Amino acid sequence: MQVADIISGVVGPDVPVRLIGYDGSKAGPDSSEVALRISSPRALARLVTAPGTLGLARAYVEGELEVEGELYALLDAMGAVTLQDIPRAQQVRLARQLAPMWVRHRMPPPDLEYRPRGRLHSKARDRKVISHHYDVSNTFYEWVLGPSMAYTCAVFPAADATLEQAQEAKHELVAQKLALEPGMRLLDVGCGWGGMVMHAAAEHGVKALGVTLSRNQAQWAQAEITRRGLDELAEVRHVDYRDAPEWDFDAISSIGLTEHIGKAQLPSYFRSLHARLRPGGRLLNHCITQPHVMKRKLDPFIDRYIFPDGHLEPIGVLVTEMNEAGFEVRHEENLREHYSRTLALWGQNLERHWDEAVAEVGIRRARVWRLYMAACRLGFDRNNIALHQVLGVKLRGGGQSDFPLRGW
Repeated sequence: MQVADIISGVVGPDVPVRLIGYDGSKAGPDSSEVALRISSPRALARLVTAPGTLGLARAYVEGELEVEGELYALLDAMGAVTLQDIPRAQQVRLARQLAPMWVRHRMPPPDLEYRPRGRLHSKARDRKVISHHYDVSNTFYEWVLGPSMAYTCAVFPAADATLEQAQEAKHELVAQKLALEPGMRLLDVGCGWGGMVMHAAAEHGVKALGVTLSRNQAQWAQAEITRRGLDELAEVRHVDYRDAPEWDFDAISSIGLTEHIGKAQLPSYFRSLHARLRPGGRLLNHCITQPHVMKRKLDPFIDRYIFPDGHLEPIGVLVTEMNEAGFEVRHEENLREHYSRTLALWGQNLERHWDEAVAEVGIRRARVWRLYMAACRLGFDRNNIALHQVLGVKLRGGGQSDFPLRGW
């Protein structure tokens, strides 16, 4: 059987994508602007042990599959495979069909795949997982994220807003929801490169502490705080949020951390943040969610290459856990389309710095990031994943919230 016909059986005969095999075979419409080129028999061998998204991702990372045209357009056209994976019965048929290919060309999984050891969500394992993703190269992240070094969903005040304007708007939106004022104390858990910490200090006169499990992030952020002259108000520490000694904060921001917590840890997570707030203090939780209860683990490509141990929950689960931990939930909004736009601009940054990125982190890791950002962008566009902000308050005695009659 010809190679292009085999791949057509994986992605579907009606997918509007040109398929080109290393044996010269072709399938799909010649008019398509995007093509999937199978450049090595090893690509087919990978589909035996990992049919669907993981096998295709492994082959792409290793250069055994090439994409002609825009990667996002290809994934969009192959949405049934890239978002839901192929049915189990089809996987079995494919494995049987390609078994001889696997015997001749089998390869171990790429060494970029990461399977952490130790007890799930123990402090030691969480440190390793966060380091795996974030301690890659600050220079690489600067090229992808831009000057803001904000690695979370931006908020676009207008369709033509730049990425930097949108990240600034996101930080200001969080500040408004938390009602930050001069002299307040803010804790930013999972603070990344310190964007929210520095915004709160510089724009609102808040004494802000950020904590992160990434040593690279903490070092970069603390140096940037000093460069901006914010040492009196802002600080970023390399420490687990569970070990930070301070209490009685006026506000807490959690921007992009809940995805790393795991469902079993959510109750203790929100209880610990509730305990660190003074009465009347507010929590803003900003995280990726999914629209339905997850029936399987995180996508295997994302789990092995990007966010090991990551887990996404429906917004209802997060609201319930915040409520059960003692927060009164006052506001919620979905910023799904904003994250798609954010990822598109990160992807453009990567392409603009492609040669430098390859020189910095290697061609395979650069390809991982190219694939990851395009696939996640598609997920947000298709409502396969979303981004929610939830605002809660620790009530004073007698149920007093300190909230105005209208507004945040």
